[in-house]
Amino acid sequence: MVYLSLELISPFFRPVTNSFPDSSLPVTQAPPDWRASARLPFYALPVPRHPSRKSLLIACTLFLLTLCTCLVAGTHFATAYAHNQAVSWDEFVRAFTLVYRQPSALSAGLPFALTLLSILLAHELAHFFACRHHHIHSSYPFFIPFPTLIGTMGAFILIRSPIRTSRALFDVGASGPLVGFVVAIPALIYGILHAKFVPGLTDPAHAEFILGTPLILHLFASVLHPGIAAGNLLLHPVGRAAWVGLFATSLNLLPAAQLDGGHILRSVSPRAHRYSSLLLPLGLIVLGYFQFWMGWYIWGALLLGIRFLRTLPIHYPEPLDANRRGAALLALLIFILCFMPAPFLEH
Repeated sequence: MVYLSLELISPFFRPVTNSFPDSSLPVTQAPPDWRASARLPFYALPVPRHPSRKSLLIACTLFLLTLCTCLVAGTHFATAYAHNQAVSWDEFVRAFTLVYRQPSALSAGLPFALTLLSILLAHELAHFFACRHHHIHSSYPFFIPFPTLIGTMGAFILIRSPIRTSRALFDVGASGPLVGFVVAIPALIYGILHAKFVPGLTDPAHAEFILGTPLILHLFASVLHPGIAAGNLLLHPVGRAAWVGLFATSLNLLPAAQLDGGHILRSVSPRAHRYSSLLLPLGLIVLGYFQFWMGWYIWGALLLGIRFLRTLPIHYPEPLDANRRGAALLALLIFILCFMPAPFLEH
């Protein structure tokens, strides 16, 4: 068992005046009696060396369940890729029936599932080890299985002790998106190299469901497939998993509330964080109003609701060093490269 303690100690020296009327020279107070230090407030925070076995069992169970739902989503993407479609609702429903009709057919979803889970796991483990580095008590990564088009609602860790310094807050917040982005890039490049050219892929007249194209996909496509619009490239399922990972990274980097981007911004400027936590949700609602993506309504309402939750204070708001300030700018660049105003469009 490791303990973190904090003692509140008064200043050692303080000028006082002599009580004799004929003396005006200040004298220094005698050094404090350290034997009396037991009377000072003492705070101890137990931090176990590892989360409990029960927590590990829950994390492993959720991971396996998420693997199953991602296999279904991956099988759908593999079949749609074979038929030159980005998304097919018929194939999506059929993939779920394979769970009880022909489970072995779900092996086609392994490339997507393993790639996506690797990106999400790298993201959450980076948070986990950043917490361990700063002696912050956190849980193991918990995945969220859900039968959606992408097979999951993401993953998270629970932080169960205060984050005491601005630098620790930055490290915990920035580590996940940065590491997840690094893991996703090779998968995205592989997906673009093995992509198919499908004219009209983003044409509402021919596509029942359109997936957005982030700026980084446009940049890589212009280099790897010059002369071909990124919107007309049908990504390999591995690249589609990278697309999901980058989309999740952009959501996490939204500079508001207690998201990773909010932690980064708060460590840089608490005042900017307060303003952004109010204005950005309103901006997301505006995006939903103009029908970029109806999901922005949910995110805007969620972030506005989080503002009413208590935010733990930072006891030592020390300024960030040059390396961390550079990493903060890198996180902003990653957000710009990954953000999509319209990630999903249905017709």
